Amino acid sequence: MRRRVAQVLCSSLFLLLSGNLRLAAIENEPVAAISVILGPATAASCAQPATPSEPVDPSVTAAISRKFVASQRFREDTSPAAEIRISWLGATFMRRFAAKIEDDANGVTRQIHALSRTSTSIQIIAELHDRHETQLADVWCFLKLQAAGGKGALQTSALPNIFFVRDVTGELGAVDAVWGGAGWEIGASPMGSQRQWPSGARVIAR
Repeated sequence: MRRRVAQVLCSSLFLLLSGNLRLAAIENEPVAAISVILGPATAASCAQPATPSEPVDPSVTAAISRKFVASQRFREDTSPAAEIRISWLGATFMRRFAAKIEDDANGVTRQIHALSRTSTSIQIIAELHDRHETQLADVWCFLKLQAAGGKGALQTSALPNIFFVRDVTGELGAVDAVWGGAGWEIGASPMGSQRQWPSGARVIAR
């Protein structure tokens, strides 16, 4: 009888130690990153269609052409001749971004995510980590591929396309573009805003 009790106690102790060891091993395993806000990424390029090459003057002319000057691009214009049909530019966007000058972004590849649930900008960039920041030139580059709406990387429903861009002071902000039927509507909001981006909105990241 005593031998039987001893065997039971030894078995129980072994199982208890085994369980503790397994628990310790699990706790020390790296935690896999689980996306709870963003859907799977799809790579998209904003490369413009090739056009016949024309002779250009060297040095200064070529250097200027490689710069993206926001004030020369973002203008409200829905005419058939418009480079991109823009029906509205928000006051915050104009104040924070209209004076920006950046390197041109033609040909860059970005990652397109769809929001799986309503989220703030802070929540989105926390999940993107160091991939969240893009350029204002990226916004223009993608818009130009869908200058009059149509299909492409950006959605043309009532849902926004969101870019995280630094303004003229270097402060990060959210720039959103929504196709309004007659043209693109482009706005901006600060990162500290409690604005809720709807599920299904697209986020463009690096």
